[in-house]
Amino acid sequence: MTPAARVQAAIELLDQIIEGANSKGAPADRLISAYFKTRRYAGSKDRRAVRDLVYQAIRLCGEVPHDGRSAMLAVATQDENLVPLFDGSDHGPAKIGDGEMAAFIGVAPEWLEKKLTDSGITGDEAEALLGRASLDIRVNTLKASREDLELPEEGEVLAAPNALRFPNGTQVEQWPQYRDGLIEIQDHASQWVCEAMDVQAGETIIDLCAGAGGKTLALAAKLGNAASLVACDTDKRRLGNLAPRAERAGAQIDHTVLLNPGEERDALAPWIGKADRVLIDAPCSGSGTWRRSPEGRWRLDRKELTRLTKLQDHVLDLGAELVRPGGTLTFVTCSVLDDEGPARIGSFLSRHEGWSATALDLPLGRKRGEGKRLTPFHDGTDGFFVANLHLR
Repeated sequence: MTPAARVQAAIELLDQIIEGANSKGAPADRLISAYFKTRRYAGSKDRRAVRDLVYQAIRLCGEVPHDGRSAMLAVATQDENLVPLFDGSDHGPAKIGDGEMAAFIGVAPEWLEKKLTDSGITGDEAEALLGRASLDIRVNTLKASREDLELPEEGEVLAAPNALRFPNGTQVEQWPQYRDGLIEIQDHASQWVCEAMDVQAGETIIDLCAGAGGKTLALAAKLGNAASLVACDTDKRRLGNLAPRAERAGAQIDHTVLLNPGEERDALAPWIGKADRVLIDAPCSGSGTWRRSPEGRWRLDRKELTRLTKLQDHVLDLGAELVRPGGTLTFVTCSVLDDEGPARIGSFLSRHEGWSATALDLPLGRKRGEGKRLTPFHDGTDGFFVANLHLR
């Protein structure tokens, strides 16, 4: 592909991604994969170059652009080398017309930027949400130690006891150490959340929104399989991935519980009022993970944010029923929005007597409301909010 043809391919892909964002259709990575499956002539360098152009545009444009061309014109305002590639050639984009406008450059749609500002996320802090994320791994102490583990590449030693960091794009999943369960991909902030939970051997610990079980596996490793772990989720496909992951990691998960929305309490009846710890990694906007998925801010709207905050209240109320007197509930969202952090904890405490917020021994982050918030700018991690609640 010529450089101009790469720009045109990026424009075509952006058209599809913009349509997907507006219609809540297929995400960017799936559309990019499908695009190149029908264009076998594009070599690996072509695919990489086009993908980079696409994600430059997504990161740069705050509002959802009108079309892919205006998005790429925005990129051209930042990289003058792209301007001559709008040359009208057979496989390239048409020449730039007089008065043709580039898409809006910014952090997020206007309504969402206001939410960020109201949450204390401005300036460099906001810009950092759209940087490039590193790749963090957790050494699985059920099978290895960070000190003795040999890997194909040398990673940066991080503050969390078992964390290593590698450049974005490192093919960790191709390594035999990953295949054999010696390492897991897990962001540094997520590792600290598990480390900071005051879990003890012999406890009953429920991971209420376990997904594919990354935090469940981390807790199993932290305790050397000496606790009763219960992993729950409403997503059958994701929860189904936990069993093979646990087997690979040598982790013991006592129960996996598939929850039907609206009927969760029935499935969780054996544990009501009996759990020592409940972890809620709640569904959220993912605003703290825009470094990895910048398209997320194009797909989020006010209605979806309202739906998510109501869901967060629901899982908090559900989790509270599971905790025994003297037990704790840890609430986490990968969001930097106050709506999905301090506001949810404040609302919870107003609804539930006998509960109080307590400190987590978390060396990263800054106090926000009754919890702590971690951000890419200050902590070099994904954006997280975490709070710890105690039942008297």
